[in-house]
Amino acid sequence: MILVTGGTGLVGAHLLLQLTEGNIPIRALYRTASRINKTKNLFSYYEKASLFEKIEWVKGDINNIPSLEKAFKGITHVYHCAACVSFDPSDEDLLRKVNIEGTANIVNFCIDYGIKKLCHVSSIAALGDAKEHEPTITEETEWNPEVKHDDYAISKHGAEMEVWRGWQEGIDVVIVNPGIVFGYGFATGSGAMFKTVYNGLYFYTKGSCGVVAVEDVTNIMIKLMESSITGERYTVVGTHLSYREILFAIADGMNKKRPPVYATKLMSSIAWRMDWLFAKLLRRKRFLTRFMANSSHSHYKYDNSKIKNELGYNFTEMKSYIKQLAENFKPGSIAIKK
Repeated sequence: MILVTGGTGLVGAHLLLQLTEGNIPIRALYRTASRINKTKNLFSYYEKASLFEKIEWVKGDINNIPSLEKAFKGITHVYHCAACVSFDPSDEDLLRKVNIEGTANIVNFCIDYGIKKLCHVSSIAALGDAKEHEPTITEETEWNPEVKHDDYAISKHGAEMEVWRGWQEGIDVVIVNPGIVFGYGFATGSGAMFKTVYNGLYFYTKGSCGVVAVEDVTNIMIKLMESSITGERYTVVGTHLSYREILFAIADGMNKKRPPVYATKLMSSIAWRMDWLFAKLLRRKRFLTRFMANSSHSHYKYDNSKIKNELGYNFTEMKSYIKQLAENFKPGSIAIKK
């Protein structure tokens, strides 16, 4: 039996959509019943509602040991997709609790229950820091603790350390490091870009980032789990796009006006300071942090040749994919891929 954590999130839900097409029993963790509806809606959209009934849902939390004891009974393989994604400095403790301690719990249970293989969903944020003479970041690029990282990146790096500990103790493991993941069904993460453009966005930056379709992420995860590969991690990035290209593609797909104003580094610097002030005065979450502002002007390049060579995988063309998502966007929902 397969266990999926994070089955009510973007990657986890799409993973369940694919796994249920096979013959292996599936069990998925959930924290609140209302969150299951997002995954159920995904199955309905793709006209696979009958497959949803194949999932055995178990209420639990990766930081709740008794619930994990129930979830791990009879499990042979684990896809660990659950994580906290936040760039707000006030969420530092939560990020460490969920991403590091939660992953440590999953690894410990995998060891105790003799799990055959674990697939951990990490992030390109957990990859190393390229030096000046290095044009791209690869799986072998070293993490430099002296470089300033945001709390999310630190927590995902810490989570990977827990997975490698499990590998050293005898578990077969694979790690995937996706870029910004786009796909249908969820309003967080990349989905926020669609809502922002729909509501009217005036600014763009020219920094670039690694992007990937959620279907590519889940396809690769399953292929890696079905292979004999162990003790490896893979950069899962389809291509690199500038934030300008992403926002323009979304605007074009929605028939909305493209953001007209280039936000310079100075403007971004002023914006994150104003956001900090308003967050303090209004006691709300941060929308723009210093790290986010700086990243929006940076050009990170990630080498995906390892996974392409290993699996012979061809990634989805992302500009048209994002535009198609935007063409089917509906207010109150999120980009819909047909």
